Amino acid sequence: DICLLLIDATRGIEAQDLNIISLILKNNKGMIILVNKWDLIEKENNTALQTEKEIRSKTAPFTDYPILFISATNKQRIHRILETVDMVNENRNRKILTSQLNDVLLEIVRDNPPPSARGKFIKIKYVTQLPVYTPSFAFFCNFPEHIKEPYKRYVENRMREKFEFSGVPIRIFFRKK
Repeated sequence: DICLLLIDATRGIEAQDLNIISLILKNNKGMIILVNKWDLIEKENNTALQTEKEIRSKTAPFTDYPILFISATNKQRIHRILETVDMVNENRNRKILTSQLNDVLLEIVRDNPPPSARGKFIKIKYVTQLPVYTPSFAFFCNFPEHIKEPYKRYVENRMREKFEFSGVPIRIFFRKK
């Protein structure tokens, strides 16, 4: 349910790593990236930040996952892996009450409503979490077919701000009400 992707720090993130990440996301699994051989890297003030920024830029739009810089030979930060797995597993199993979802997310939708399509205004009436293992949410609205991908990403990003879903892909569905 949670995948640990091991990246060689001396080589950086490669095309095969990106293929594996797309498989992880396609199968709705939790993800933690482990950058191994961190002891072999010549470090400056912000080497870890630059490496993290490079990895996240290549995996966009899904960038909300933990990255751990480890060294297997020196046993550097390997004990943090299990703590991070527990945290991602909690995020994956998190259930949010419908009333709490509606309080937070309908406020977000009011602040930035979906763009109208063909003169029709889209009104999102309520949201609920679906009873499946992966965090999935159904937004009920009048014209779900007119909601485009950028607005879905906007809603997902606001949900990640309000609720802790680090390391877990979120599925969002817009349905007819």
